[in-house]
Amino acid sequence: MPRKLIKKYMPDERKLREHKHLSWLGRHLHDPNLWHLTRRSVSRAFAVGLFCAFLPIPAQMVVAAVMAVFFRSNLPISVGLVWLTNPLTMPPIFYGAYLVGDFLLGNPAGNIEFELSMSWLSESLSLIWWPLLFGSIICGVIFGALAFFGINQFWVWHVNRSWKRRKEKSRDMRLK
Repeated sequence: MPRKLIKKYMPDERKLREHKHLSWLGRHLHDPNLWHLTRRSVSRAFAVGLFCAFLPIPAQMVVAAVMAVFFRSNLPISVGLVWLTNPLTMPPIFYGAYLVGDFLLGNPAGNIEFELSMSWLSESLSLIWWPLLFGSIICGVIFGALAFFGINQFWVWHVNRSWKRRKEKSRDMRLK
């Protein structure tokens, strides 16, 4: 796996350990798996980060940090992947999750007229919250599992390819 590339964009672990909003995690932030780039910690981080990205709640990053500590995944990657759902991508992602939840719950396609107002939100929230939450959790589990297995397989493939290249290079050097 391209560790140098990932490490280039990762924050300094000492600064994160001393961060005032993360201090409540205390000694848990000293677990090496939270900071090292290993196949297992990165695959778990993708699973945690993508699952949390699909949660339609505020403070997704906090949930991702707690889950990263619990599952011993790479903390910066877990928290960073939550930003896949940013203000630009949130509407289509959550609408898709709502449709998945609506379909799986057997509800007819909602004839809900969207309007950007607090009155619409307060009136429609009782109709959309359960399909949205259910669909978000299902999508989060599916995409998290796909990411876990995909990153795991990519990592193995990349390491095998590197070893093969190294062997070929060594063999070529001996033949010269």
